[in-house]
Amino acid sequence: MPQINKTRLHSVVPGHGHELTRLRIALTAFFALDGFVFSGWVVRIPAIKEQTGASASALGLALLGVSAGAVVTMTLTGRLCRRYGSHQVTVVCAVLLSLSVALPPLTHSAAALGAVLLLFGAAYGSINVAFNSAAVALVAALRRPVMPSFHAAFSLGGMAGAGLGGLVAGSLTPTAHLLILTVLGLLVTLAAGPVLLRHRPPAAPADDPAPDAPDTAPGTRRVDSRTRGLVVTFGLIALGTAYGEGALADWSALHLEQDLGAAPGVAAAGYTCFALAMAVGRLSGTRLLERLGRTRTLVWGGTIAAAGMLVASLVPSVWAALLGFVITGLGLANLFPVAVERAGSLAGPGGVALASTLGYGGMLLGPPAIGFMADWFSLPVALTSVAVLAATAAAIALTTRRAAGG
Repeated sequence: MPQINKTRLHSVVPGHGHELTRLRIALTAFFALDGFVFSGWVVRIPAIKEQTGASASALGLALLGVSAGAVVTMTLTGRLCRRYGSHQVTVVCAVLLSLSVALPPLTHSAAALGAVLLLFGAAYGSINVAFNSAAVALVAALRRPVMPSFHAAFSLGGMAGAGLGGLVAGSLTPTAHLLILTVLGLLVTLAAGPVLLRHRPPAAPADDPAPDAPDTAPGTRRVDSRTRGLVVTFGLIALGTAYGEGALADWSALHLEQDLGAAPGVAAAGYTCFALAMAVGRLSGTRLLERLGRTRTLVWGGTIAAAGMLVASLVPSVWAALLGFVITGLGLANLFPVAVERAGSLAGPGGVALASTLGYGGMLLGPPAIGFMADWFSLPVALTSVAVLAATAAAIALTTRRAAGG
């Protein structure tokens, strides 16, 4: 690293609780900002569709720009974090995310919309890798399993962004609304960014056992085939979790209304129940991990999610289905945070990038897979695939518990 960088950046000693707390607050702000900005964009998709005059199929292709941008840049971001530092990359990506969310309402065709969504998706995918990598280092320094609290901030930020979007949809144009998100995003970055820029990611405590790489920081160590296999394993757990999130976001309301005869308002509450349960589960995730450990949290979480999803998809009662969504949300809540944290602790930013890419792939796979299976069988049967993948995640965690530790 050039000497000028060494004079400007300060290392955080794990024993300095005040500095670690400041870093935790700053990272939490970026997680919340990410959820807030993304959900704010999502609730304006119908208005932007009307503005661009895009057909449903053309809009679907344009929306793939978000996914393509994210997936393509995630691996690259892992390399950038290793070279420049996850704190610096987080701040840069926060600026790009805040600026790019204002672009979609400025377009007037599906092709132009798809092009700007590539940039938005790249910023969204990149900041997820960067701040998760920074969080992994902070979790190791704190010696407490606080990773779920960061993802709880993302969930709560997403709910706040969606709520705000619903409130202003009738009074503000998409251009005005998303420009407000840009301003808020830049203000949060201005407030929280300097905390990250002044410090390198903290190192783990010297007495913390790290048999894989006692003298190297995560991200600089060489990753052998066994470690890479474990990272892929945790990535598959993340995939199963994100598959469920994507499937329920797109299909829960239709299941309640079409299969169970729920009123539209009640049907819309299905995903809300699931999202609230995930947020609650993540807020209590640190205490749960301290009591159960990583492996049992993954095993019990996957098992509970599978049971809840079987109830939600197969029991012919609206209220049973809503209860099933709540149970599923509680079960899935901590699977993704734990999987990403374990992948990062094993292989640094590259591990976070790989696990995140697989997880994001699961979120993309979920909705269309459910649609195809619903055509072949029925929607309730298709939704049981969420239970199958949750149970598979639990089985993977159980069978690899000795190799993975925790």
